Amino acid sequence: MSKINTSNLYIVIPAYNESENIIDVIKQWYPIVEKISSDSRLVILNDGSKDDTFAVANEMTKQLSQLIVIDKPNSGHGATCMYGYHFALQAGADFVFQTDSDGQTLAGEFWNFWAVKDEYDFIIGSRNNRQDGFSRIIVTKTLKLVVRLTFGADIQDANTPYRLMRGSRLKEYMEVIPKDFFLSNVLLSTLAVKRGERVKWFKITFRPRQAGENSLNIKRIIKIGWKAIYDFREFINENRVFINASVKKRRGEQ
Repeated sequence: MSKINTSNLYIVIPAYNESENIIDVIKQWYPIVEKISSDSRLVILNDGSKDDTFAVANEMTKQLSQLIVIDKPNSGHGATCMYGYHFALQAGADFVFQTDSDGQTLAGEFWNFWAVKDEYDFIIGSRNNRQDGFSRIIVTKTLKLVVRLTFGADIQDANTPYRLMRGSRLKEYMEVIPKDFFLSNVLLSTLAVKRGERVKWFKITFRPRQAGENSLNIKRIIKIGWKAIYDFREFINENRVFINASVKKRRGEQ
């Protein structure tokens, strides 16, 4: 297969108890790294699954040379994303893309993001006509409100699991965001907007979960909201200088 770019891409996908989805997810996303460059990788991060997600995914590395499957202790979605970002950057990724392993996103829409990678540093999906259930929509609206109250920033869809990030810009954020931060993607989106990064939002399709169960309920949503407020306030108190450092001014923009 011919390669289309000299840049390398690492696609980072956290997985927890996704044995029913993981083969299809790998088959959907692997052709992208294969097409972009021989140095690109698809990275599956097994977050301490209790099923055979790791075994199923790892078996596929025998046929797919650009697939990496990592088994790690359970730490939650946010911390696992951070683990993947650090891994990709340490491996020399020019661009890092993150999505989830539940089959709700479409690999075909990735190319809209890749087409404008030279114009923006953070390209983030905004879920359109969501089909993933009322509880998850409530989580997104809750987080949007929390971000507005704590950071004074208005974010279209802060926790979208569909984002392409320039490695050199992502690295700066990895130096200040704690590795175990609960809502790392929300914080990344918020900081990128707050600091004036070159951010682009694209509407994306968001299907129902393809297999497995949705673990969210009202009690957990409330817990997520309160934890977000506490964690964001703590981060702000410790990183005010970084948060208020305008990237636009550094680039000489108005």
